[in-house]
Amino acid sequence: MLTLSLQYEDGQTAIEQFALPLAIGRDADCGLRIKAWRVAKRHARIEMRAGKLFLEDLGSLAGTALNGRRVIQHTALAAGDELVVGPCLIRIQGDVLDDTHRSGAPEDGAGVTIDPVTALASGLTTSLGRVNAGTPERNDDTSLNVVQRAKVLSLRVRFHQALIKEFDLRRRDIAALSDDDLRAEARRVVHRLVHDDVSLPDWVDSAALITEVVNEAVGLGPLEPLLADDTITEIMVNRFDEIYTESAGQLRRHPAIFSSEQAVLEVIDRIVAPLGRRVDESAPMVDARLKDGSRVNAVIPPVALRGASLTIRKFPARRPTMSDLLDVGALDPHMAAFLAVCVEHRKNILVSGGTGSGKTTLLNVLSNCIPEGERVVTIEDAAELQLTHPHRVTLEARPANLEGRGRIDIRDLVRNALRMRPDRIVVGECRGAEAFDMLAAMNTGHEGSLTTLHANSPRDALARLETMILMAGMDLPLTAVREHIAASIDLIVQQARLASGQRLITSIVEIGGTESGRILSQTLFQFEPEGTACFRGCGVLPESLALPVLVQAGLGPDTFGQRTPWQPSSAAFALERAAVLNGGAAPDTVM
Repeated sequence: MLTLSLQYEDGQTAIEQFALPLAIGRDADCGLRIKAWRVAKRHARIEMRAGKLFLEDLGSLAGTALNGRRVIQHTALAAGDELVVGPCLIRIQGDVLDDTHRSGAPEDGAGVTIDPVTALASGLTTSLGRVNAGTPERNDDTSLNVVQRAKVLSLRVRFHQALIKEFDLRRRDIAALSDDDLRAEARRVVHRLVHDDVSLPDWVDSAALITEVVNEAVGLGPLEPLLADDTITEIMVNRFDEIYTESAGQLRRHPAIFSSEQAVLEVIDRIVAPLGRRVDESAPMVDARLKDGSRVNAVIPPVALRGASLTIRKFPARRPTMSDLLDVGALDPHMAAFLAVCVEHRKNILVSGGTGSGKTTLLNVLSNCIPEGERVVTIEDAAELQLTHPHRVTLEARPANLEGRGRIDIRDLVRNALRMRPDRIVVGECRGAEAFDMLAAMNTGHEGSLTTLHANSPRDALARLETMILMAGMDLPLTAVREHIAASIDLIVQQARLASGQRLITSIVEIGGTESGRILSQTLFQFEPEGTACFRGCGVLPESLALPVLVQAGLGPDTFGQRTPWQPSSAAFALERAAVLNGGAAPDTVM
């Protein structure tokens, strides 16, 4: 017998066992019958040869895909392989079994043996069972055989549906209940349903089952314990039965799964609906945030071919400060003092870096250096900045509604911010035409503004700014664009993430006008990884700040030529492992 996990495009799932050889197709005599126009009458065949499983495509028009590649002739199969036949995703669950393992949980508790690697690849759920027929109690996933895990999954679906029926939305106004009251009511109902069910197997952990059903019905399902785990810094749902987490800088497959594709879609809707956003086939991508500020991105079909995908970057409760960045070696004390005095004296700063290099973290830290008496307006596509400044206004862009109207871009918000009497404007990220309006604000009485963009070096950042200004539709010569940039930006702070995962500032560059149509720049500080890694001043005094101002801040002429060995403290790495700082775990915690 061969155990297969079946997942259909409409969200239906099943785990079944088949005799070999197994024919797959539309014909009634096929062992695995899939009724769909993309499936041939006899589409493919799985059989045993010389002790190994082999897959053969029988010449179907749509073809058979194995692990993302189309199968032409005979191909050997292994546990965890994934086949796509028409609308059905088929996963090989484990080794071939003899007929003695066809029934449910055996009386002797032996069950179907699955090694941990196969159990992890299967993606089946969680720690809901205890095999207690003469064996020690075990809560890990491998203590349940394939049939038992399938039974647990079906129980979750059944009790979820029973809970919805029990609430009877036509008679019970659950919208009037608070989140806590709704969760308490749901737990009470599920607790009664579970304990009244006489058919519940003895090996099922009823308390864990109740918790998972309630989480999926009124919460975020299997994501709830992951969000509560401080050691997990990022959660990635590739599809309903495939969840990965980042912990201690490493990606790991988590055994928890959703009960169905529809359950993932419902969780995504619970996240985005309170923010006034939507996600459907016409708008299949959305950025959002959780109540604690954690960043959320969701993509659903038809864009996501394997099913709804959800990515959550968790934000810690305590925000990093400049001293935290110093502790973990993201910069040296001279660079920290220089950036602080630049923010205080209203220099326009552009934070540049790649994805995940920590631009948002640094922007938060720099924003907290703004004097308290100034009015700050923050503008973001999805609100992520969490300033401690007392006098601030937070603006967020908005997508179009169902009629395609009401869209508000970052560019619109930047223009509106100019009428709000801001002392500083902080734009979370410049991605397009809003760059022109941002630079215009910096150059027309709103000095000291901050923004970020994606670029791999300061020179690339300037080139990207030129491109984004041209995207604004301004019919300007390139020389005028460069003069506009040079007059608006004072400093570029380049962020990077090293191969080890450490995030730090690699250079601080001052913009010094234009000459012969080129933007002039000089590097003030830079990180040197070769040999004994260090932060080094380049021996050049900044032109944007007077020497008395620098001396008053403790930055004499000698400061800009000193070397500081790069030695992150052990305490900093302890903070990283504890996921105290933004970005998560060591070595990816800071920035």
